[in-house]
Amino acid sequence: MNFHKHLSDLPTYQAGKPLEDVIASYHILPEDIIKLGSNENPLGVAPSAKEAIIKYANLASVYPDDSYRDIKESLANKYQIQAQNIIIGSGSDQIIEFCVHAICDSTKTVLMAQHTFAMYEIYAKQCNAKIIKTTDFFHNLDSMREMYRMYKPEIIFLCTPNNPLGEALKRIDIMEFLNGISADCLVILDCAYMEYCAYKDLDYAVSPKDIVNLPNVIYLGTFSKIYGLGGMRIGYGIANNALIALLHKLRPPFNVTTLSLKAANAALLDTDFINKTLDNNLTQMQEYRKFAEKYSLEILESYGNFVTFLLHNKLNSIKIVALLLQQGIVVRDLTSYGLNAIRVTIGMPKQNEIFFQKMADILDSY
Repeated sequence: MNFHKHLSDLPTYQAGKPLEDVIASYHILPEDIIKLGSNENPLGVAPSAKEAIIKYANLASVYPDDSYRDIKESLANKYQIQAQNIIIGSGSDQIIEFCVHAICDSTKTVLMAQHTFAMYEIYAKQCNAKIIKTTDFFHNLDSMREMYRMYKPEIIFLCTPNNPLGEALKRIDIMEFLNGISADCLVILDCAYMEYCAYKDLDYAVSPKDIVNLPNVIYLGTFSKIYGLGGMRIGYGIANNALIALLHKLRPPFNVTTLSLKAANAALLDTDFINKTLDNNLTQMQEYRKFAEKYSLEILESYGNFVTFLLHNKLNSIKIVALLLQQGIVVRDLTSYGLNAIRVTIGMPKQNEIFFQKMADILDSY
């Protein structure tokens, strides 16, 4: 078969270690595994979402309402926008795919930060687009602006808070940057962790209504993080009517399941669960900072639901992740991002205590 030649060099996204592999490889009971590698909600699924899944389980045999009216109306009310400004995807990843495939080919250029979500580059390379990256460690809008002027990319990715490093961009700086980008360049504003960011510091809070009237910006959100629905695969994009209408031409019918829609709509309204999640995250983040200070580890300031440790001296991320895995603790090795670092999802207090103890034992052995 004659596949596109550029696909032979396409990298494969490395997802977090699945529980089944840990159980099989190390013979650890499922209840003894602490999964802190995929930035899932440590509180689990929102109770209201679980109730909705059970209540509507009989609808699993029925195709969803392809208009997605209920969830769009709920999101529109939340963000004070119009339902026609919203597109629903199988995770926000699918919205990224729609955007890239709508624009990119071998003549197009995509600009992104040096260390950011790996799927941006993978989706762009699927279309054989040219990738350019800033040389700064974190997002730097001055560098982005300079490279935009130099290379005239068709797409720019901004991830705030940024996965996997955790840094965020101030709203005032983002808006200034967006106002300097011409309408023929699409800016994809990935805000998968925005709820955590806004709770920590409102100066960094970006809302869809900030950008919905701009002709060339799309805001991405997800139910995989704070709403505890990673396994249901549902996300959304918010932009002006014309952009959303175009993206709908790429959306396959029934791309999100009936039960995912019911669960997401319930979780969106579960303020008690959301508040508990945010409070746990911010409180426990301080415990990670204390641990880093005690053991002289470099920890990056994070606005998400995870922290990243940069490792130095004899510390090696591959080895440390393997040693933790043997003890049933799953964290993310960032070697694939070109970093000697580990990313750890902020868990519940007991989970974090166990991580601290096991990590301390490893550090003491070096």
